[in-house]
Amino acid sequence: MVVGALLLRLLLPNSNSLKDKRQVVKSLQKRLGQEFGVSVAEVGDPDSWRLADLGVAFVTNQISFAEQVLDAAVRYVEETRPDLEILEVSRELETFFG
Repeated sequence: MVVGALLLRLLLPNSNSLKDKRQVVKSLQKRLGQEFGVSVAEVGDPDSWRLADLGVAFVTNQISFAEQVLDAAVRYVEETRPDLEILEVSRELETFFG
């Protein structure tokens, strides 16, 4: 079993309130989950209006497939959300039970 984890640190320059941030984060969570079958959660400081840290996780049986899915999720954010800036991307892949 391979677990892929991705941390996306995002700048939301147009966010002027926690409500604005919440709309962006919820939208990204839903779209990434639907498009790629990943689990997404906000893992950073929930009180920061303009910064959002999203944790993305994916479980599969092949390292290469986990890499493809996580890379595609990053590209998706880059290509579909010009209103956001990706400040940092961290990725880890871990193999369990074999």
